[in-house]
Formats: sequence, structure tokens, C-alpha cells
Amino acid sequence: MLVVDDSVVIRRLVCHALEEDPALEVVGVAANGAIAMNRIAQTNPDVITLDIEMPEMDGLEMLRRLRREGRNTRVVMFSTLTERGAAATLEALALGADDYVTKASNAGSLDVSMANLRQQLIPKIRQFFHFAPPRETQVSMAPPVIRAQGPLLFPAKRAFSLARAVAIGVSTGGPAALGVIMPQFPEGFRLPVFIVQHMPPLFTRLLAERLDTLTPLTVKEAAAGDRAEPGRVYVARGDYHMRVVGGPTGTAIVLDQGPPENSCRPAVDVLFSSLAETYGGAVVAAVLTGMGQDGLRGAQRLKAQGAYILAQDEASSVVWGMPGAVVDGGVADEVLPLDHVVPAILKQVGGP
Repeated sequence: MLVVDDSVVIRRLVCHALEEDPALEVVGVAANGAIAMNRIAQTNPDVITLDIEMPEMDGLEMLRRLRREGRNTRVVMFSTLTERGAAATLEALALGADDYVTKASNAGSLDVSMANLRQQLIPKIRQFFHFAPPRETQVSMAPPVIRAQGPLLFPAKRAFSLARAVAIGVSTGGPAALGVIMPQFPEGFRLPVFIVQHMPPLFTRLLAERLDTLTPLTVKEAAAGDRAEPGRVYVARGDYHMRVVGGPTGTAIVLDQGPPENSCRPAVDVLFSSLAETYGGAVVAAVLTGMGQDGLRGAQRLKAQGAYILAQDEASSVVWGMPGAVVDGGVADEVLPLDHVVPAILKQVGGP
């Protein structure tokens, strides 16, 4: 691990937090991107934690240099919960950063800061690697794939020319993945598209605004009461579950702050389950790169109604947790590289 931050306090906090995990080793620190580029050649780290605002060479410029040089080192950005910080973080993710952690502008005591770092940063680093747990805890530490109780009798495959909605669930690596697939949707696409990306408030609005510039469709952060309209893309708002419900006046979006599912709010499972209730099997759903297994339960419910389920393949995923769970759960109709996902959607819905 290489820790890059111009704050001595933050560097020490990050180092102490990481060193509490015996599987992680800090091999160096740097106060800015220029120093860090030299340290990379000396230490060859597997992961870099990277601040955005630094003197001489900031985090974005360092990230550009890393990717220009063809280095595939995992990069986790540090972001502030501000509009400027969120915008810079989204740019970093588009440039090839793998994930990010947020740091409050007023973190309080060092103990609180250390606890927050441990809670956020260590799981986001460990997600990139396969660690063998101690032998006595191998069974208990491995998260089980959630399977339906009893046999699931899925309908036979059929043509989805009558599909009424498209749904996408994504987490780690999501902004870059969405940046690849959204431009592939054609002008005149006739279905609503619903997206859950695991992100906090503010970030989801900026993500929607960015995606709106990349696709001929209209993209917005979902608001309570929005009508599900053809050719519109609705991004779930950070810290709110997004459900799609039918009513006498049409299909609309409902937001709520119910308990997190899979430690997530918004959760893919919540969206997918609501789509199964509202549209039945007339849905094409895609589960893309991300940590954990959010989306599996919802995909099972959609599949039981006759929906068509796509999963991103492992080779093109930043983390193959969410799509891998769908594949291991026996729910995926197709497992595809990222750039094949939209063509598969278009095939199932019968074109534009």
C-alpha cells in the first residue's frame, strides 16, 4: 500500500488504520503526486490511497499519469462530502480510479476518524483481492450466496419484445461502467431505465448530470412522484431506496429511507423487487461490477416472474461480487463483457 496525502495527520491515520489488518502492509507514503510517482517505481504497491487536492501534482493529474503509463495499480480516492469533492471524485472514477472513501470535513476526535477509516477503507481494499481466511474460520468468514428457499421454477426463455422496463444495479466501478454503456443506448429508446448505483447523496445527482451528457436519453436523479416515462433514465438518490409502483394514474417512483438492505441504501434488491411486483416478467435487468451480493434477491424475484437477467463477466468487472453472486445463484441468462450489455438489452427489447 502507498498512502498519498499532503496532510501528515491523514497519512498517519491511514497508516495506523491499515496496519491493524495483518493482511495489509504500508510500503510507503508521499505528500503529493510527484513524490508518489517516484515511490511507485521503488515500492511497486498493489494499492494506492490517493488524496485529490495536493500541491505540485494533485491526485487527478497523478491518476492521469498512472493510466497513461499503463499502470493498473488499484487506486482508492479520498473524497470530501462537498459538491467540489464529489465532482472531483466522479472525474477520478471516470479516469480509472477503482473506488473512493469519503472523509467528513469535521471528523471530530482521532478515535472517531480512525474508526471511520477502518470501517470504510479496509473493506474497499480487501474487495480487490482474494484473502484466504485462517483455517479455523474459513467456513464462518465466507459470505454465503443467498439462494431462494425451495426450488425456483423459472419460466422458459422467451422473446422480450414486450419488455416494459430496463433496470441496472452497480456499485464499485459503476461510474466508469455506466460511462461506457449509457452512450450505447440509441435515440428513441422506448423504455424507462432505472439505475441503482451505490453512492451517497450529492454524488448521485452529479452522476446523473454527468451521464445526461453522455447519452441521447434524458438522465436525472429520481425524485418522489416521478412518472416512469419512455426514454428517461432514473438514477436512485443517495441514501434513499427507489421503488417503482403502479397506480391508477400510471407508474411512478417512490423514495423511502427504510432500513438498508445488504448494508446499502439505495439497494438494488429493493428496486428489482418493486419492478417484479409492478411489471412482472416484462423487465430486462443487468447486474454490473460491485462488491457484495446486492441484487441477487431482487434478480431471483424478477427471474421467477419471467424477466431476463444479464450479468457482467468477471474479466471486465472491477469487482465481481454482485454479478458473481447472480451467476453463482443460477439466475443469469447471459454473462457478458461490459460493452456487450447494451446490445444484449436491445436484442431482448426488440431494438429501439
